[in-house]
Amino acid sequence: MNALALETPRVSVARCYLLEARHEFLRLLRSPAFALPTLLFPPLFYVLFAVLLNRGTAGTASSLFASYSIFGVMAPGLFGFGVSLAMDRERGWLTLRRALPMPPGAYLVAKMAMAMAFAAIIYLLLATLAFALGGVRLAPLAWPLLGAIAVVGVLPFCALGLLIGSRVGATAAPAIVNIVYLPMAFLSGLWIPLSMLPAFVQRLAPLWPPYHLVQLALAATGRDYEGALALHAGFLLAFTALCFAAARRALARSA
Repeated sequence: MNALALETPRVSVARCYLLEARHEFLRLLRSPAFALPTLLFPPLFYVLFAVLLNRGTAGTASSLFASYSIFGVMAPGLFGFGVSLAMDRERGWLTLRRALPMPPGAYLVAKMAMAMAFAAIIYLLLATLAFALGGVRLAPLAWPLLGAIAVVGVLPFCALGLLIGSRVGATAAPAIVNIVYLPMAFLSGLWIPLSMLPAFVQRLAPLWPPYHLVQLALAATGRDYEGALALHAGFLLAFTALCFAAARRALARSA
C-alpha cells in the first residue's frame, strides 16, 4: 500500500510566491484593456506635454521627467488592484483561492510584484524618451535612484487600489479609479507645476500621496523640493498602512 501511494510533490513557499507573481504579471500583460493604456499613456502624455510643448530650461525638463515618472507609476497600482480585485471578488475568485493549497498572502504579494514590474517598465520607457527626446541629463546615480523611488512608490497606490477594489463592484471600479487617478495627479502638480495653479490648489496639494512622492523624485534628480524628505516618506508609509488596514477589514467582512 505504501509502495503504491503517490507522494505529493513539495513546493517551497518561495516558489509559490514566485509562480503566483509570474502568472499575475503575464495575466495582465496579456490583457490589452489593462496593458496598453497602462504602458502607453504615460509615454504619450510625457512626449506631448513635457517634450513637444515644453520650452523651458534643462532644469525644467528634469523636473517634468520626475513628475511624469510618478504619474506613470500610479496606474499599475490603482488599476491593477482597484479594477482587477473588484472583478475577482465579483467572479468568486477570492473565495476559490481560499480553498487552494497556497500561502494566504501570495495573492496580495503577486499583485504588488506585478504593479512594481509594470512600474519598472514604465520608468524605463520614460527614461529612454527623456534622454533621447527630452534633453534630460542627470547624474549617473540619479537615474537608478529615481527608478527605485518610482518602483517602490507604486505601493501607496496599490494600497489605495486595494481599498477601492475591496469596496466597489466590478462595474463601478473603472469609473471610481479614474475619478481618483486623474484629479489626484492634477491636484498634486504632476502635469502642471503647482506654482502655476491657484493658491487653494497649492494649499491642498499635501493631502494627496503623489505630491509627497514627487518631492522625493525631485530630490533624487537634484531639483528643488518642498518640505522635509522624512515627512514625505512618513506620510506615504502612513497612508499605505491605513489603506491596507481598511481594505483588510472590508475584505474580512465580505468573506
